Amino acid sequence: MIQKRLIYPEKVRCIPAQFSWIDHRLIRNQLIDLCSHQALALYLFLVTVGDQKGLSYYSDHSVSNRLSMDLAMLAQARNELVQTGLVAYRKPLYQVLSLAPAKIIRSHLDTPLDVGQILKQLAGGLS
Repeated sequence: MIQKRLIYPEKVRCIPAQFSWIDHRLIRNQLIDLCSHQALALYLFLVTVGDQKGLSYYSDHSVSNRLSMDLAMLAQARNELVQTGLVAYRKPLYQVLSLAPAKIIRSHLDTPLDVGQILKQLAGGLS
């Protein structure tokens, strides 16, 4: 087993006064594998600048400049994050979303469920 020792003990990482973190489930649930480098750069930026609820209001122009992406690439990266469920976006607001595991939706007899049944199950009405 490898013995871990701090290389720079005086520079041990700690949670700063502002709020941000990257959830390990990004790796563990293999969500990172679904995103391009550009989308992951945008995700890192949004996680870093977001408040405790994951909200941020950076404009496309500001984000584009910070990440050295043109507006088309930024839109594509944002769409990837929305499609993978990592981020919600309603201009100009971004919300970094929880990485909680998705609920498995099943019927009692493994027969297809209608939309109403699925919504009830998601709301906790059926098991």
